[in-house]
Amino acid sequence: MKHHLLLASLVFCGLAAAEPEKIFNGSGLDGWKVQGADYWRAADGILTGESDDKKQNSVLWTEKSYKDFAVELEFRFSGDVDSGIFLRHENEQIQIGTSRSLKRDMTASPYIGSKRGYPQEAAGVKELLKEGEWNQMKIVAKGKTYTVTLNGKQVIEYVSDTAKESGPLGLQVHPGVKMKVEFKNVMVEPL
Repeated sequence: MKHHLLLASLVFCGLAAAEPEKIFNGSGLDGWKVQGADYWRAADGILTGESDDKKQNSVLWTEKSYKDFAVELEFRFSGDVDSGIFLRHENEQIQIGTSRSLKRDMTASPYIGSKRGYPQEAAGVKELLKEGEWNQMKIVAKGKTYTVTLNGKQVIEYVSDTAKESGPLGLQVHPGVKMKVEFKNVMVEPL
């Protein structure tokens, strides 16, 4: 009987969902690498991407790759910001802030680089987004489907025909704009 209980508990543990992993430690960039300008700093639990007068591109990538996952984080910005979260590669992003091409806020909408735009716009963001305050975003990437929740409300579900199977996550400071964006409580849960 003891052997059956031990076996059952081992099987159950193996099937249990993975726990969310804190991928930003609050004080440094361990587990991350910068591509482009060195615009990223960490202090007091906040990860900040802030460009200078050169307005160069900068992406902060996780060193780890993810297949199916849920990423949760809080972000804050004010003014003209063009940022986002890259999903598995630089072609697919969930936008934060103003689209350079559309000249309006497209937060929580997918930007697909190879399609040169936004194939679908998130709904109800204007009422949910709190500029200058902390906002909570959750992105579930399961296969080719991205589901985005902003401040507790689902705003979009998008199926991408160009999604990669696995890859890192990235946080962006867009070129051509002087900006500052902040992140905290960045967690990833493998699915």
